[in-house]
Amino acid sequence: MKDKLLGILKEHTMLIVLVLVVLFFNFTTKGTMLLPSQFNALITQNAYVYVLATGMLMCMLTGGNIDLSCGSFVCFVGIIGAKVMVEMGKPTPVGILVMLACGVIYGCVLGYVIAYICIPPWIATLAGFLGLRGWGVALMKGASNISPLPTTFCGLFTGKLNDIFGGPRFGGVQYNMTSIAIGLVASAIVVISLVKGRANKVKKGYAADTMTAVITKSVLICFVIMLFAYKFSLAGGVPFALIWVSVIVLAYSFITSKTDVGRYFYTIGGSSEATRLSGIDTKKIMFIAYLNMAVLTVISAFLTMSRFQAANSTAGTNYEMDAISACVVGGVSAYGGSGSVFGMIVGATLIGVINLGMSLMGIDANWQKVVKGGVLLGAVVFEILNNKKK
Repeated sequence: MKDKLLGILKEHTMLIVLVLVVLFFNFTTKGTMLLPSQFNALITQNAYVYVLATGMLMCMLTGGNIDLSCGSFVCFVGIIGAKVMVEMGKPTPVGILVMLACGVIYGCVLGYVIAYICIPPWIATLAGFLGLRGWGVALMKGASNISPLPTTFCGLFTGKLNDIFGGPRFGGVQYNMTSIAIGLVASAIVVISLVKGRANKVKKGYAADTMTAVITKSVLICFVIMLFAYKFSLAGGVPFALIWVSVIVLAYSFITSKTDVGRYFYTIGGSSEATRLSGIDTKKIMFIAYLNMAVLTVISAFLTMSRFQAANSTAGTNYEMDAISACVVGGVSAYGGSGSVFGMIVGATLIGVINLGMSLMGIDANWQKVVKGGVLLGAVVFEILNNKKK
């Protein structure tokens, strides 16, 4: 029983740390951390982290590889899109398609030089880190930003879902019942998935969690979902940024756990040579990883541009570091071959909570970087020590 409890604690260490950090900041900010507005800020201000970290996860699974250029590419592709929509006056769909085309072209070039020319990923992406931001800023010709972006574009990625049910009003507070309904549906899907997943494992004779463990996990997850749903109902509704993030992380959770291509990323990280000898085209998988990263970077640029309603030369600064930190803190191995979308979500949320909490406390931005660096180093040390024990 003791060993089983220790195993659970080790498996969910970062999740426990996340809860403790939230409670700490809520205490130090005298309850401000758990206000509805802060739940909304946590998602809208950190949506780019979830999207970029999802792409970074796929790169890191292939052997600890990373993309140092994603932050600079957010800046570059944002400036291209703004020029098309603002300076050239083209409609929003054209701007979006141009940005996506830039992402595909860059992803193909980057994936090709890494997978087929065999340039180390950190060198290839470092070139993008240095060159793309400079190219983007040069295209601005001395302007600090390009604005305002079309309202039709910003409306796709900012704002909140309207309440289609006409929520009640109590004590001067308007409740958004659409948020509550979404939370209930999401909770039901989680419970059905967990119960069905356990039943399938038992039927096939695989090792499965006990029903008590499944019920406990369901209760905890549903509590978190409904807490967010309730807070969003008080804050005016579910933000569009959360919908984009949810679609992306759910899609990649399915890909990594239910498809052959998703499993290839793990096998390459475990042993690239053994994977190649088994008949899998490892170069193709590496190419896909960086093409995928470029496309997700464009989506991250959409979210960033819409939030500020402009494209500017500082957009994307340190985004690559936030994405890498979210993955490593979330349990993605720095050597590749292990990690999950759920762990990445926990890591990204922890980074976001730390950013938000320290900002509410008025801590200097430089000290915030020190704290995040310490958290990142601690996560890596924990992974190494844990692997040695195993």
